[in-house]
Amino acid sequence: MRGNGTLKLRERQLRGRPLRGRQLRALVALSFITLAWCLCLLLPRGGASLVSAQTNAPATSASPSQAASAAVVSLTPEEKRGKQIYLRGTSAAGREITAYLGEASLEVPASSLTCAGCHGADGQGKPEGGVTPSNLVWDTLTKPYGVTHASGRKHPPYTERAVELALTRGLDPAGNRLLNVMPRYQMAREDMADLIAYLKRLGTDRDPGVSEAGIRVGMLVPARAGALGEMGQAIKSVVSAYFEEVNSQGGIYNRKIELKFAETGDTPAATVANAERLINNEQIFALSGAMIAGADKEVAALAQTAEVPLVGPFTLYPPVAASVNRQVFYLLSGIDDQARALVVFAAQKFADDKATATARGAIVYQESELNAGVAASIEEQIKRAGWSAPASVKYARGKFDAGGVVRELSAKNVNTVFLIGGGEDPRALLAAAAAANWTPALYLPGALTAKDILDAPPTFKGKIFLSFPSVPSDVRPAGLEGLRALAAKYKLLQGHTAAQISAYVSAQLLVEGLKRAGRDLSREKLIGALEGLYEYDTGLTPPLTYGPNRRVGAAGAYIVTVETDKKQFAPASGWIGIK
Repeated sequence: MRGNGTLKLRERQLRGRPLRGRQLRALVALSFITLAWCLCLLLPRGGASLVSAQTNAPATSASPSQAASAAVVSLTPEEKRGKQIYLRGTSAAGREITAYLGEASLEVPASSLTCAGCHGADGQGKPEGGVTPSNLVWDTLTKPYGVTHASGRKHPPYTERAVELALTRGLDPAGNRLLNVMPRYQMAREDMADLIAYLKRLGTDRDPGVSEAGIRVGMLVPARAGALGEMGQAIKSVVSAYFEEVNSQGGIYNRKIELKFAETGDTPAATVANAERLINNEQIFALSGAMIAGADKEVAALAQTAEVPLVGPFTLYPPVAASVNRQVFYLLSGIDDQARALVVFAAQKFADDKATATARGAIVYQESELNAGVAASIEEQIKRAGWSAPASVKYARGKFDAGGVVRELSAKNVNTVFLIGGGEDPRALLAAAAAANWTPALYLPGALTAKDILDAPPTFKGKIFLSFPSVPSDVRPAGLEGLRALAAKYKLLQGHTAAQISAYVSAQLLVEGLKRAGRDLSREKLIGALEGLYEYDTGLTPPLTYGPNRRVGAAGAYIVTVETDKKQFAPASGWIGIK
């Protein structure tokens, strides 16, 4: 069971700066703080790096000639929409597509009976259960001499109209009825036109970045000349070394991985522009461990538009919207789900303690778009817990009136405070509360909390709780030893171990997906392979699980408490999963 390891995190082990608004430096640094704390317990004293080495690993994992892709002709907008219908049975315009199966005309969503499900992503069809689906490659469908099937059924070549009749009425060009296992579809004329447009490309449609010899992977790293340049080089070194090691063992089905880099920009727009050039100019198949903190939404939207899988990006804010970006696979929970875990824990604590007092909550947060989203998540989770609506206090950055907040909330008999702020705000609130002899339970996302929380007033012992997406017990000896061996062999750069671990796990996840996707590789097959991962053990993080409607591998958090007398953390819960 996760969460049983001892969590002794002394003040000297806490690193990173508190989150301040949308500043990129803080966003990036705080993305790694929890992993850094984990490693401090397991690495040698003072071991901020994996080995004592000064040189870097190879800059790329294969020469361009090894992974050079054949020229790829981009799909037209119509063909892209048709591809979505073919592969997933859904309309890009959101229109309904219905499938009817058998003589009884059983009605189901087309997403349950997709074209690719029987005929394959390549359209060639493979025998299954005694049924051989037709080859849908356009050149085969339109052979001028027609087709004679093994059953003796004959028909002339298909035309666009004949394909439409086969799809909607279940008839071939000769008017013969198709097998009952072939669904009949009802869709808008526009969607039918898009689907037929894609069927004409089915035999030649190939994803960029894949050849017989290689797979081209892209990565966004902090600019070398910027404040995070050193960390960027450390990330490059570990990912380059890992892919080089994979290549030395035969690659992925004898394909070598070629790694291409682009740097982040000073603004989200600049970062997106650099990522777009990387995808288009280098013909990237997938992105691994991209640094998107500060441009989270923008880069994720680019991946969705370009239909490029983005595996394990660095961010504190994975989206929590109901709709899923199919292209993006996050490793750990962001601040939103970590905050939800705090509410789940608080509700359970009230129940376990059989408290006679009614839970009266309050949400205090520093004004920003991101923090407002976290506050909304907390409020929603509080409603699910059956509590009354919480009080809400927001404040401008640098203008936190701790005394005023204490007076307002204590007057309302608040006994549970969720604080979304950074810098000195938590300590200021604790000091003002202690002076007023008011000791509510205080709940904080760990990644937004500075190290001086360990200096909280003694009266708050057992009343301060922080959420973390990972703890030391997640880092198993086998996982750490594998990374150490890689570091020793390739003489990885010193420092930034937490960032290196995150990049390493992202690369691990991508390779696992590539292996499971098989030799006949496509982006769609990679996505399907990743969606099939369940409790995947990286050896360095909580187990990762994905699915068609799940894009955060470890969705949840652990809760720790502050032992004010010992100035250290102690476990308060096991893993709290968030659906």
